[in-house]
Amino acid sequence: MSQTINPIDPAAMNEEEIFRALLVPHRSLGRKGFLILMGTLGASGFLTGLFFLSIGAWPVLGFFGLDILIVYVAFRMNYISAKAHEEVTISRIALHIRQVAPSGRIKFHEFNPFWARFSVARHAEIGITSMRVEGQGKAVTIGSFLNPDDRESFASAFQMALAAAKGR
Repeated sequence: MSQTINPIDPAAMNEEEIFRALLVPHRSLGRKGFLILMGTLGASGFLTGLFFLSIGAWPVLGFFGLDILIVYVAFRMNYISAKAHEEVTISRIALHIRQVAPSGRIKFHEFNPFWARFSVARHAEIGITSMRVEGQGKAVTIGSFLNPDDRESFASAFQMALAAAKGR
């Protein structure tokens, strides 16, 4: 049985990270809050539906159940999309962006920090609307799921780190 050993680049071993960020979407309602919300909606929908059932409007009970099911499905889809995240690292020799989709699919992008350019699109009232890393004939949008305040803080930290990697 033979093994192939790949030589390790000594420069890569001494690569010191200047910047590392994990970008995750914000979700304000945790698991416990979700259970409380669904329990409250379910109980109130059931009791109100029983009232309508008692006065002869039996189809209303089904519509309350359908409303609760729609809210449940919407929250489940929201929690599934929350699995998306991005990992951004900068060193003097490489800028890495690892994007993980909610399905688990991973896209990996690598740039030379000396050739990478960070561009930000702004709106007067909203602030940053999009952020892109461009270089070497490719462009990658990052942090699209972040809220405006998080985009601002990430953009300023990322710009400083990219400037430090370039030796400015």
